[in-house]
Amino acid sequence: MKVLIAEDDQDSRELLSWLLQKLGYQVVAAANGKDAWEAYRKGRFRLVISDVLMPEVDGLELCRKIRRHKQSKYTYIIIITALIGKKDYLEGMEAGADDFVTKPFDPDELKARLRVAERIISFQEQVAAAEETKNLGTA
Repeated sequence: MKVLIAEDDQDSRELLSWLLQKLGYQVVAAANGKDAWEAYRKGRFRLVISDVLMPEVDGLELCRKIRRHKQSKYTYIIIITALIGKKDYLEGMEAGADDFVTKPFDPDELKARLRVAERIISFQEQVAAAEETKNLGTA
């Protein structure tokens, strides 16, 4: 699975990239939300991991752009941030995030959340395939 990382901190971006590659993901990493949005529009990403506080376009605006973007397949978005409060969490979810991980992140926790993302993406693919089969049968 191809994953887009949007993270302005180079060390965090490299750590996330390394961890995801070690887990078998194809990784595209962007240093800010603007570059991440451009990469998202050009690629086919089912999973995005984004920091909130970034230059140019922040992670919440990136979420909103992804949710407004018309595409056939759902993109699962994990926000990863040092912001820790109910208001921040709710704002991220309202922007369209599916999950929220607090920095500094625990690799095992992130792995668990990635497994959840994979299950949800797989389920959505099964539903879409069933719908397609159903529509072909009625055509």
